[in-house]
Amino acid sequence: MIVAGFGFRSGAGLSSLRGALALAQQGQPPITHLATAQDKLAALIPLAEALGLPLTGVAPDALVAVSTPTRSVASATARNVGSVAEASAMAAAGAGAHLLAPRCVSPDRMATCALAQGTLS
Repeated sequence: MIVAGFGFRSGAGLSSLRGALALAQQGQPPITHLATAQDKLAALIPLAEALGLPLTGVAPDALVAVSTPTRSVASATARNVGSVAEASAMAAAGAGAHLLAPRCVSPDRMATCALAQGTLS
């Protein structure tokens, strides 16, 4: 299972999400799932539908339980986590998941995406 986790600002559109995903996917295996913070789930539905992939909302306590290599000031302030994208990907991929690479930022800086590999099916 390869999960693409997303963090994004309010107002980030489909092009921002696609931009971050495209950067994260470079040289990586195909993704099988999408994930983000539970309260941001609705904004990711259009991308999940366009890609035909399942979508997981990650609860706040699951986000903060994940240690991330990236330390974003915005994520730390808003969510008490280093990177929402990295934490979402790893939490959704399950116990023992690992990041394939640190988060990538969309060209417009509205969204981030990180890929994690896990064993959940």
